[in-house]
Amino acid sequence: MRSATRLALPVAAIFIIATATAQSAIPAPHDDACALLTDAQVSAALSVPVGAGSYQIPTFKKTCTWNSTGDSKKGATSVVLMLEGLDAYQAGKATRQSKTTSVKPISGIGDDAYCLAVGSNVGLIVKKRNVAFKLAVFGTLPIEKKQAMEKALAQQIVSKL
Repeated sequence: MRSATRLALPVAAIFIIATATAQSAIPAPHDDACALLTDAQVSAALSVPVGAGSYQIPTFKKTCTWNSTGDSKKGATSVVLMLEGLDAYQAGKATRQSKTTSVKPISGIGDDAYCLAVGSNVGLIVKKRNVAFKLAVFGTLPIEKKQAMEKALAQQIVSKL
């Protein structure tokens, strides 16, 4: 009987450790947009200095904005990161193409991603596990340049999810 107890204790310990490790490997959903990027990451991606990320509504932390602090007349002026539900992700993906609106799949970011362009504005919408987010760069830049900046920032966000 003692040998069964001696065997059961290590097996139980291994089971408990394996369960705890497996649960901690699944990241919790993030609800603080400003915590997903640093000011330095945003500045590097835009090639202009930015101020600290801020919330438009202090109690609503799912949207964060970084504004340029330098001369950005011909460059990026701001970045907006918005955390959204998977239903909003799917609704955007189902947007109809038109003369002024396009939806283009983007590979290599998260579980699924697409670019939504409306006129001269563009946004990168990404899904990773149970988290979805929209990242938009604003300024007087070609759409391709905005998309490259958004993709660089999105890859950094996805690495934290």
